[in-house]
Parts: sequence; structure tokens; C-alpha cells
Amino acid sequence: MDKQESTELEKSISHIVVEIIEYVPNSVVIKTIIKKSTGNISIMSFDSGEGLTEKTSPFDTFAQIIEGKAEIVIDKKSNVLQSGQGIIIPAHAPNFIKPNGRFKMIMTIIKSGYE
Repeated sequence: MDKQESTELEKSISHIVVEIIEYVPNSVVIKTIIKKSTGNISIMSFDSGEGLTEKTSPFDTFAQIIEGKAEIVIDKKSNVLQSGQGIIIPAHAPNFIKPNGRFKMIMTIIKSGYE
């Protein structure tokens, strides 16, 4: 069960990033931090046993783990990331997130520069 909150964070005030989003049992929760036509930044929490199915994006995506650890598979290559690590998922590369315990991550998608 996925839950998405589309309100952006309040601007010009400090946020404790890992506390912006909570874990919800048996769910992936997604909260938008910034959403613009040129790209967006979202924060996500994954409960134990939750992941994302394989997909591709027409844009490069930067995934950064901010709590726990996650396995991100890009073009059939497994990458295990710990808190504080990030990886660029190339545009058009098939990718998915394997369930690997609870974790939180930030996803940044840049849509400009592909003209």
C-alpha cells in the first residue's frame, strides 16, 4: 500500500530531514519536498518487506539513503547502500528497490538538460 502526500515543505525554516516522514506498517510513504516542472525532490519511507517494482525513468535520478540500508538494482546490478550513501540511477536504466528492512531515502529527479 503506497501513500503519497503532495504538499511541499515549509520554506525558509530548518527541517530535520529524517523526521519529515514516518514509517507506516506495510507501506511505502512518499512526501514531496519540492515539485517543479524542471524536477522534484521527494522523501520516502519503506517499512520492512516493502520495495518498488521495476521501472525506468526518462531522467537521471539521485537516490540517497538517510536511514537504514537499501538494495537498489540498476540494469540487473545490485547496489547495497547504507545511511549517508547515494547513487545516480541513469535515465532509461531499468531499476527497482528490493525489500531489505526499514529505510528512508531522498529521491531527486532533474528533468532539465535533456533537450
